[in-house]
Formats: sequence, C-alpha cells, structure tokens
Amino acid sequence: MILHFIFVIKEEERQKRQPEYEYVKKMAQFFKVWIKEKFGKDFEIQCDELITKPRRLFEKLDTHTLLRDHDQRGKDIYHFYLSHFRPLWTDCTCEGYYAENFGMVYWKPPPDPHDTLYLAEKNCTTVSHELSHEILRSMGYKKHKDDIHEIWTKHFYDQLHFEQYGEDFKPTEEKPMFLTLDTSTLKI
Repeated sequence: MILHFIFVIKEEERQKRQPEYEYVKKMAQFFKVWIKEKFGKDFEIQCDELITKPRRLFEKLDTHTLLRDHDQRGKDIYHFYLSHFRPLWTDCTCEGYYAENFGMVYWKPPPDPHDTLYLAEKNCTTVSHELSHEILRSMGYKKHKDDIHEIWTKHFYDQLHFEQYGEDFKPTEEKPMFLTLDTSTLKI
C-alpha cells in the first residue's frame, strides 16, 4: 500500500518554507520505519507538495477540498495532508482529521524554519496521532479512538513522554529529530 504525504503550501510561501518541506520528506521516510516497527504494516512512501493559489472568500480551502483531491488521486492510496489550515471539524484535540485512507493535520510553521525540534514537537507528534487512528482502524482495532486519545491526554497532563527518535530513525535520549505517540500500551 502507498502512504502519500502531501505538504499543502501557499504559493507565495513556497520558497520561504522549503526547509520545512525538507523535514517533511525525512519525516515521511521515518514514518515508514515507525509504522513497520509499531504496527507491522509496510507502506511504500511518497511525498510531494500541493501548491495553493489565493482564492476568493467563498472558495476557501477546507477539508472537503482535500477529500475531493484525495478522490481524484485515487481512494486506494492513503493520502496524508499537512495543511496550512485547521480542519473545520475534528473529534481530535490535536487539530487533525482522519477517514478511510485519508488523514490531515494542521501543520504549524516554526518561528525559525530550521528548528527541527519545534517541527517534531508541534507537527510530527500530531501526524503520529492521526496515523495511529487510521492504521488501527484499518486493522479492526475496536477501541482505537478511545485508546489513542487516552494516550494523547497522558502526554499533556500526566507527563507521559513522547517517543524520541534521532535522524537515524532509532530511539534516542539526545535531542530528537522526530517525536511520536507512545504506543507501548496499545494492545496490537
């Protein structure tokens, strides 16, 4: 199966945000390894940009627009959008949304475009959250929604640490390049 990460970027910001896209490409390869290790699923990874142009007020980009893009690209591919806008509706506290073979998160741009720790803390964690939902759902894991949200809450209120990974995709105690949901309590 293909997991296609799509960095949704405004045309006028594309050049300025190229360091983020470079991080996205590394993160996509990291998630290939992480998913295989944590869930036993082997995905072929693709990554590209979806460049958006300014629109009129009533033609704003929204989740529906991305779902339509997903349909046009092929519903059998798992498309994961890293967007510059929040989903209009979500039942997750992390500003993400998932459905069958579809995921999206609000990608928060860092104050410093080369701040990989910010990208790991604010974005990579959210991607792992939404990926976990959809992968567990597709595996028939009945309580995926409750279990993922319980872990997410513990990360923020019970001082459960995110899993830390270095640039080599291996667990690290040093400054991480990638941070993910702690999957140790999931009964997969």
